[in-house]
Amino acid sequence: MKKRLGSYVSARTADWSANRRVATVAVVVTVLIAVAGLAAWFTGRGEDQDSARPPAASPSPSASSPAPSAGTGSVPRPPQISDPVAYAKAAAKMLWSYDARTTSRDQQLAGMQAWMAKETKYSDWSSITAQVPDPVLWSRMHDNAQHASASIGEAHYPSAFKQALADDPSALTEAYIYAVTVTGKQTITWKSDGGGAEDRSATLAVQCRPSHDCSLVSLAPQVAP
Repeated sequence: MKKRLGSYVSARTADWSANRRVATVAVVVTVLIAVAGLAAWFTGRGEDQDSARPPAASPSPSASSPAPSAGTGSVPRPPQISDPVAYAKAAAKMLWSYDARTTSRDQQLAGMQAWMAKETKYSDWSSITAQVPDPVLWSRMHDNAQHASASIGEAHYPSAFKQALADDPSALTEAYIYAVTVTGKQTITWKSDGGGAEDRSATLAVQCRPSHDCSLVSLAPQVAP
């Protein structure tokens, strides 16, 4: 089975429900005090595309939390750092890496959840679980010995985020959530010497309160330049 996780992620991201997009924009507006530029990136292309999207689907199994005793398998523990850019780079590497040979789907989810912000009014767990294939596909990936590694190239604050802070430097002080765009490369390998690589990029929302370690808040459905 040579289907790439990257292709799966692209398909799942494109199918974000209208309800999820509305919830995400509400979070961003609350955090950044109506910063329209960044909110636009975190909610897709805006309400003018709502009519083109399918009706909201029922929550998928991937949206549920994993069993506490599931363990984390090959998923690394989050680093204890307070730099938003460094944390976003580590989080992107974690999101683009997996090992279906040794890690169950529940373990993958449990490992990813450890990276999440504990403040539930900001944390968008569904945007992260959307990166994980459904149980049937994960089982096929396991049978095919599929695994992926990631190398990170560059990370920066998107221009809309920097402009928002320039316009209102105090906007960050409510929730201390930063937008960071990360680029890199994902290499996928499967049995019988199969494999491939592709460039990846993503915009992540990272919370880094003063005197606290950073945590992951959300993954934007589009990449902010």
